[in-house]
Amino acid sequence: MYRAALAALGSHADAEDAAQDAFLQAYRRLDSFRGAASFKTWLLTIVWYQAINKRRSLTRIWTRMAAPKDEDEADAMMASVPAAGPTPEEATAHDALRRAVRRAIRKLTPKLRDALLLAQAGEYTYDDMGAMLEAPVGTIKWRVSEARRVIRKKLQERGHDVA
Repeated sequence: MYRAALAALGSHADAEDAAQDAFLQAYRRLDSFRGAASFKTWLLTIVWYQAINKRRSLTRIWTRMAAPKDEDEADAMMASVPAAGPTPEEATAHDALRRAVRRAIRKLTPKLRDALLLAQAGEYTYDDMGAMLEAPVGTIKWRVSEARRVIRKKLQERGHDVA
């Protein structure tokens, strides 16, 4: 549940808040569970929508308070967010590519971006993703494929060697 919120929000603290809020909401709505989908899918859907709502409210706040003036400022702000996993040497070596990928992901439409982020999380089946995003599995597969195609094209246009 936390990973779904993290995929939508990109922030560990915000993901924890959204997941906790979603669990409370699910508890309060437990009597509305009809069994049409698995309990996991029902709960994931609640978490996903809670995270999306939080992302929207954070976006509104962000826009009002500290919207970056240009892409370089946005990249600098994104670079200041600590990343889990890579060593400092690896992070430095791949910095330009990561910035280009982030920029390309930010420019995707919300439908393509959400499907891609859920797919890349590797935690959900296409059936789960379809239930969470309220779209047929075929549509989800197309969105993921299209998002990858768009990002690959943008990276190639910027001179990055991506196969």
